[in-house]
Amino acid sequence: MSLSEAQLRRFLPHITHGPTWIEALNASCPRFGITSTPRLAAFLAQVAHESAEFTQLVESLNYSANRLMQVWPKYFPNLTSAAPYEHSPEKLANRVYSGRLGNGDEASGDGWRFRGRGLIQLTGRDNYREAGAGLHLPLETDPDQAALPMTAALTAGHFWNGHGCNELADEGTELAFDRISRRINGGQAGLESRRAYWARAKAALAIPGATV
Repeated sequence: MSLSEAQLRRFLPHITHGPTWIEALNASCPRFGITSTPRLAAFLAQVAHESAEFTQLVESLNYSANRLMQVWPKYFPNLTSAAPYEHSPEKLANRVYSGRLGNGDEASGDGWRFRGRGLIQLTGRDNYREAGAGLHLPLETDPDQAALPMTAALTAGHFWNGHGCNELADEGTELAFDRISRRINGGQAGLESRRAYWARAKAALAIPGATV
C-alpha cells in the first residue's frame, strides 16, 4: 500500500514538508516490506517518536550536566565528571560513542562523525557501513547523507526490516509493539509516547477498532 498525504496529515496535523516525506516514505516502505496497514501504522508510530514528528534527523547531544548523569550514568556518575561535557555535543559524542559500534577512540572523532541520524537514528561506524552496503549508498564516507529525508526513510526501513519488525507488527498486539520498541531503542524509553503515536497512526489509516 502507499501512504497518502491526507493520511499522513491525519496522523501528524502539524507536519512540515509533507510532500517530501510522502515521496520518501513511499519509496522506502514497499522496498522493505512495509506493505500492510498494521505494518505501516507501527512503523509510522515508531519513526514519529524517534524523530520528534519528522523534525529531528540528527542527534543533538546538547545536555545539561544533570541530564548527562541521567542518560549516561556509566560515563558521568557525578557533576564533576559531567561538567566538562555539558552543552558540548561534539565532545560528548566523541566520549560516549568512542571504542564501540565500530568507532575509533575519543580522539578519532568517530563518535561525532557517526552520531545518530535519520528517522530511526543510525549510530556508529559499523551501522553506517552496514546500512550503506545494503542501500548502495556511501554512508560511511558521507554520513551526513543519512540526515536527508529520502535517506532517512531508507535507513529506517532497512533497520526495520532487518530487525524483524514487520513480523512483530503483523501480530498487531500491544506486547508485539512493545517488542518493536525494544528492538529500536534497546529499552522502554518513550513507551507511552510510542503507544500514543501507534493509536493515532491506526486511526489515520482507518484500521478497524482504532481510536485516538
